[in-house]
Amino acid sequence: MREEILLNQTNALQLEKLYRGNKPGFKSAFNALYPELSSNPLAEGWYQRLNYSSDELFWGTPAERAFVVVASLLAALLAKLPELLSISEEFYYPRNAGFIVAPALMAYFAWKNAVSWKTRGLAILLLVASVVFINWLPQNEKSDTLVLSCLHLPLWLWSLLGAAYSGGKWKNGAHWLEFLRYTGELIVMSGLLVLAGGLTTGLTINLFGLIGWDIQSLFSKYIVICGLAAVPIVATFLTRVQPTLVSKIPSVIAKLFSPVALVMLVAYLIATLIAGKSPYHDREFLVLFNGLLVAVMALIFFSLAETDHAGGNRVQIVVLFLLSAVTLLVNSIALSAVLFRISEWGLTPNRAAVLGANVLMLAHLFYVGLKLFAVLSKKTGLSVVGASLAIFLPLYSIWSAVVIFVFPFVFGFK
Repeated sequence: MREEILLNQTNALQLEKLYRGNKPGFKSAFNALYPELSSNPLAEGWYQRLNYSSDELFWGTPAERAFVVVASLLAALLAKLPELLSISEEFYYPRNAGFIVAPALMAYFAWKNAVSWKTRGLAILLLVASVVFINWLPQNEKSDTLVLSCLHLPLWLWSLLGAAYSGGKWKNGAHWLEFLRYTGELIVMSGLLVLAGGLTTGLTINLFGLIGWDIQSLFSKYIVICGLAAVPIVATFLTRVQPTLVSKIPSVIAKLFSPVALVMLVAYLIATLIAGKSPYHDREFLVLFNGLLVAVMALIFFSLAETDHAGGNRVQIVVLFLLSAVTLLVNSIALSAVLFRISEWGLTPNRAAVLGANVLMLAHLFYVGLKLFAVLSKKTGLSVVGASLAIFLPLYSIWSAVVIFVFPFVFGFK
């Protein structure tokens, strides 16, 4: 390593390759050689890079911390609104759960990305229209269109958040990829906060129980609900001001679980054939089939976003290509089952929603699969795969809006 560094002390590209090939060995050898290379500007840059350490963690500006506190309190207030205003929880939470945190997160990114007031006004208009519409829908527990609207609302709000994250430049594919990575980091950080909060809650309740105080009901009613409302806001703040805390975790998860998902999916398909289960006649099995499809699709998307960001070796690309191919097969089976049920029993809101989602995912998987095959054939680079991933994301947003705002009228609120 020492000889390689000396031979390539003016070759920035080769030094980078040596560093990536053996980071601990490179750092040790370079620091030993640095007194000989100190007059070299490139060596000086490498020395500072290898030995830099921050004196203290950066926890954002005072304005950012104040925003997080205020936004968390507002989210907690919105979470407790049914109790404060005597609103039915069965009515409020299914329709408005997404609005507890989405506006705060959108405001945060609009502020940090200096989004124009015109774009902010449009976002506010869409948010207000969404709140009014979803709460205007007639309360009917048997209404499929109401259930579908509530289920698709988080996806619609997620896409609006993506537009705010990109600074209003929703047509920029690179920004959508960055937003996917942020979503992965948000999920990881939120999971860690919920886990830590759960442990603290259990410890606190049991400690008070030892002295004869039963605080479980009170603690769950106020602290837990308000804490859960604040988790996405705090998690977003942490991922922005301390990006190194969780930035590598989604990539590791993607690398670990992509091959696991591939093996599991193939084994599940084989087991399904052996068991004789059919999504064509078993409605519950078809629902489970589609749920599995969505979960694997999400894993593929996050894996591709991380692979495009960090760069992937050939094995990773092969695994993702095979996973896409198998998922494409699962999607085709689910789509044919939906078409069969529509031909046999007619079109319903649920079948129409699943049909549209399956068609969209099928087209997206096929397109992504073609780009992955092109990468394996060395006809293109990973950046094209990232672009193929991002180009469909606005289409999911449009479809969610159709289900939320159009389906109730088309199907007569049934």
